[in-house]
Amino acid sequence: MSALTPASEVMLRHSDEFIERRVLFAGDLQDALPAQFEAADVRVHTQQYHHWQLLNRAMGDNVQYGLTVDAAFVAECDTLIYYWPKSKQEAQFQLCNILALLPVGTDVFVVGENRSGVRSADQMVEDYATLVKIDSARRCGLYHGRLDTQTEFNLEDWWESYQLHDLEVKTLPGVFSRDGLDVGSSLLLSTLDKHMKGKVLDVGCGAGVMASVLSKLSPKMKLTLSDVNAAAIESSRATLAANGIEGEVIVSNVYSDITGRFDLIISNPPFHDGLQTSLTAAETLIRGALKHLPIGGRLRIVANAFLPYPDILDATFGSHEVLAQNGRFKVYQATVARAPRDGKKKK
Repeated sequence: MSALTPASEVMLRHSDEFIERRVLFAGDLQDALPAQFEAADVRVHTQQYHHWQLLNRAMGDNVQYGLTVDAAFVAECDTLIYYWPKSKQEAQFQLCNILALLPVGTDVFVVGENRSGVRSADQMVEDYATLVKIDSARRCGLYHGRLDTQTEFNLEDWWESYQLHDLEVKTLPGVFSRDGLDVGSSLLLSTLDKHMKGKVLDVGCGAGVMASVLSKLSPKMKLTLSDVNAAAIESSRATLAANGIEGEVIVSNVYSDITGRFDLIISNPPFHDGLQTSLTAAETLIRGALKHLPIGGRLRIVANAFLPYPDILDATFGSHEVLAQNGRFKVYQATVARAPRDGKKKK
């Protein structure tokens, strides 16, 4: 995340316009541009904990992580630079929240890659601001307008839910599998046994579906759920509460804020950061698992079959097994075992 994204390179083409502005960056920002951006004041709001970690080192309290924006945090801002995410629902949620807090007359800049759907930005905010494209480069579009009318934002209006067997799943915009259980997670769930015991860690918990199903199968397991996405954290907490399930939900960039060991780590790890393909989180999940698993502890993940995880699993654990597969996905399991006496890797 050190190099600038195409969207940030487009913003730099206009950097002279912001010298005297009080700027709020928000949306799917994936680099450190705000830390080097020249303006009277620069603030960042992000729903992604790993983005907060990157920027907090340089910007301190001028970076805010959370589901919604704090009114006092943006009270003095006169300019919004919003990075368009790949999820239209996520953009609607975030912009509605932010534009409810910024004063009428605020300059609004929206930037994003064309493949993200940024072309629909003008239509999405047309009731509140008139956006006009002012630049097109690096396969990105940059739009500008001024806020004419503040939006009305009520968090309760954005919650949705669906039933999965006897579970009620609570979700917010931007959460993986918001509208129903995805095929990969369903395949992983098919491999879970009943009446398991011990401690389980669900990394990248999303709406908390996998941990909740596991709790129904094995009520004696102690659950810990983690995610980087603020909407996922709140969705998981709401799902657990709606079903009377006990569990700890932790904001963590893979293992950054996780302590202790677990008998089972489960995950449907992402291989995208925004629109960009990234295996960083999954590699960190696999390689770091040994520090959080005892002898006999297991890592169980589901992934697209074409991804190179078998080699990483073997390099880390010495071996792996495939528990289930279909045309697109495989469920891998690796177990922490004592090194064989002859020093050879277990096959």
